[in-house]
Amino acid sequence: MPAPDTVLGTRNASVADLVALLQAQHAAKLDVVAPARHLLADNGRLRLIGVGEPQLTPDGVTVGETVLRPTAVADAGIADKLGIPLPYLRRLRAEQVGLYDANVNTWLADDPDRRFLVRGLHDPDGGTGVARAFLSDSYRMVDNLDVLMAALEGVRTADVPVDIAGCDLTERRMYVKVRAQQVAEYAPELLAGYRSPFTGARGADNPMVFAGFVVSNSETGHGSFSLTPQLTVQVCDNGMTLTKDAVREVHLGGRLSDGVVRWSADTQDAVLDLVVKQARDAVATFLDHGYVRAKLAEITRDAGVAITDPAATLEHVSKALRFTAEAQATILAHFISGSDITSGGVLHAVTSAAQTLDDADAAHDLERHGLRAMALAAAHAA
Repeated sequence: MPAPDTVLGTRNASVADLVALLQAQHAAKLDVVAPARHLLADNGRLRLIGVGEPQLTPDGVTVGETVLRPTAVADAGIADKLGIPLPYLRRLRAEQVGLYDANVNTWLADDPDRRFLVRGLHDPDGGTGVARAFLSDSYRMVDNLDVLMAALEGVRTADVPVDIAGCDLTERRMYVKVRAQQVAEYAPELLAGYRSPFTGARGADNPMVFAGFVVSNSETGHGSFSLTPQLTVQVCDNGMTLTKDAVREVHLGGRLSDGVVRWSADTQDAVLDLVVKQARDAVATFLDHGYVRAKLAEITRDAGVAITDPAATLEHVSKALRFTAEAQATILAHFISGSDITSGGVLHAVTSAAQTLDDADAAHDLERHGLRAMALAAAHAA
């Protein structure tokens, strides 16, 4: 298999490519619960003492160990769990790795019996692997591959034809967009003045909106497993994410035992059976014409407020939602290109701007703020 650090993410992938990538990660998976006294920072790497095959040396048999290189996500976990300011720890990694080791080891030694879950990918050739996350020992592991297959099984049992509109995988989360083109409704008022910034196609000529939802999961402590409804505008693929209706399952459970973690089949089956049922229920709820019509009516009611000062309105929205200056500039450009000078145009601008971002986490985060941005724009302009 490729080196572990080459298989941590992908953007706009097919479901087949995502499955292949998740299978590669699954094959290299190493999950270890260890007390602080068995963890050691060494030259910016994390040594797991007692994990691995014992070594025969001229001095006798030594305890086996595994060496992992922390990702930025794992460093954030180390900083959080040990109470080290993250910007400081990042600077030490970049500029003073010896001080990085000293800080981490000092705080690990402060409570040697405290236990942590380290989620990693081992190197099949015995070299340095990757530490993907540094978590509490009460974190309940629900892996992306298992979630994806269980969710697709739930969709299959619901017997509603769907397609996978896109897949993203980052160090933090997996995102899979499920879309049902046969569950479509017209939204002529919402799209009357809109023009796609990508193709120039007019919403008035094709005011079709599809039902769907986003399957999302984190293996590294960045939020719960969730199923979030999303309406997709056909003319531009803008996704209107309905975060208030999301179904979530938090990754917290009982404490794990020390050592390499291997869940029993019964435990794993119980967790995944819940995912199957939730996905089946999500299809019944979200991929429904009545649900889509009701949500479109709600959105349309807030979408018609005229925006007379786009720059000031978008500055207000960006400040409230903590958008970066770069994101604000992109949204303004998309607002102008979209030609819809209403609060609904702000919604379209935010969701179309999200599609241009290379960072999948940033893209999905921006997209889920679309409806909130519309509401803020309407209130500011009123």
